[in-house]
Amino acid sequence: MTSIELVEPESVGFSSLRLQRLISSMQRMIDNHTFAGMLTFASRRSKTFHAQSYGMMDINQKKPMQLDAIFRIYSMTKPITSVAIMMLFEEGCLRLTDSVSRYLPEYKKVKVLSEQKKDEVILVNPTRDITIRDLLTHTSGLSYGNSGISYVDNLYQTLIMKRFFEKPDSSLEEILEALPTIPLLHQPGTAFHYSLATDLLGYLVQIISGIPFETYLKERIFDPLGMVDTAFYVPPEKINRFACNYKQDENGQFVELDPIPTSPYLNPRHTPAGGSGLVSTAQDYLRFMQLLLNKGELDGIRLLSPRSVELMTVNHLPDGIYIDPEGSTGFGLGFSVLLNPAKAQNLGSVGNYGWGGAASTYFWIDPKEELLSLQLIQYMPNTTSAPVDFTNLLYQAMIE
Repeated sequence: MTSIELVEPESVGFSSLRLQRLISSMQRMIDNHTFAGMLTFASRRSKTFHAQSYGMMDINQKKPMQLDAIFRIYSMTKPITSVAIMMLFEEGCLRLTDSVSRYLPEYKKVKVLSEQKKDEVILVNPTRDITIRDLLTHTSGLSYGNSGISYVDNLYQTLIMKRFFEKPDSSLEEILEALPTIPLLHQPGTAFHYSLATDLLGYLVQIISGIPFETYLKERIFDPLGMVDTAFYVPPEKINRFACNYKQDENGQFVELDPIPTSPYLNPRHTPAGGSGLVSTAQDYLRFMQLLLNKGELDGIRLLSPRSVELMTVNHLPDGIYIDPEGSTGFGLGFSVLLNPAKAQNLGSVGNYGWGGAASTYFWIDPKEELLSLQLIQYMPNTTSAPVDFTNLLYQAMIE
C-alpha cells in the first residue's frame, strides 16, 4: 500500500472549518442509512489535504471503513483502459482514425438498426466503419443492452451480458465474440450511447500489443506507477481489505451484493474487462489521477505526453450532442468533460474531467485549480446525489 501524507488544508488554499461541512454532510449520509460506508479524498497542487473514512466496510463483521480498503471500481476502469490505448497510439501502433475492422475483420459485417416495427426489424449498412475514436467517445453505436429498443437489448442480454454474469472467468474473446453480430443503435460517430466500447478497447490493446490485456496494464501502468492494489482480482492476503458491496431491500435494510466468500473478484481468472473489471484503492487511484493532472508524468515516470492528455480531456462529441439533458457536459477520450458549470448548476471549472462507477465510486480532476477529488462507496445502483453534494461542498471550502 502506498501511504498518503496529509498537509494542512490552508497550505493549499482550503479552509479546515469549511471542510468540516463536507465531512458532516457525508457523515449524515451514513447516519441516515443512505450508504454503509464511504471514503473521500482531495488533493491540490500535488498535496493531499483531505482523507476521511465514514461508516462500515463490512456491517456483519462490524468492520469500520479503512483508508486502504479495496473497492470494485467498475467503470472507473474505463479511463485506465483509455490511457492504455493512448500509449499504443503514442508508440505508433494505431491511429485514432483506424477502423476497428483493421484489427478485427468481423466488424466489416456489422449492420445498423434503422427501424424496429412490431413484426419487422430494418437493418442498413453503416455509412462508415467504427473507429477507435468512436469507441473512446462512446459514439460507435454499441450498447450495454439498455437502450430501450427490445430487439437490440435482447440480443445484448442473451449473447453477451448473460456470459458476463454467469461465466465470470471467460476470456475477452469469449465475452465479445458475438458483439459484431448485434446491430448498432445508430450510425458511427453520430450520437453518444454508453456501451461495451471500452471492453472492446481492452481487447484491442491485447490484439495490437500481443500481450494479454491484464499483463499490459500491470507491466505498463500499475507497476510503473506503484499501483500495488489495482488488479482484476483480490489475492488471498488482501481479502480482509475488500469492502462489501450493498444494496437496500424493500425495508431499507442493507443487503450484501457480490458476497465476498463467493465473489468472482477472488478468482485470478476473473474476466479482465476493460470497461468494468478492476478493483483498486484510494491510494492507487489518486496516483493515476495525479499522473493525468501532471499531463502524463508521475515521480519521474512518463506514460503519456502532455499533448496526448490534452487531447483526451477535451470534448470530442459532435456539435449539439451532450451526455446530460442540460447540455453542460461533453465527452473526451475516456472521460466526461465539463463544458458549462452554469448549465450543470453546480460548482466547478470549465474543463473538469472524470468518471464514476456502478457501485457509486466517482472522481474528477480540475486542471485549472490543480485539484483532484475522489469519492469511494460500495452501493448499487449509483443513482444518488452523493457526487454532486461532495463536489459542491469541496469547492465551497476552497478560499483561494
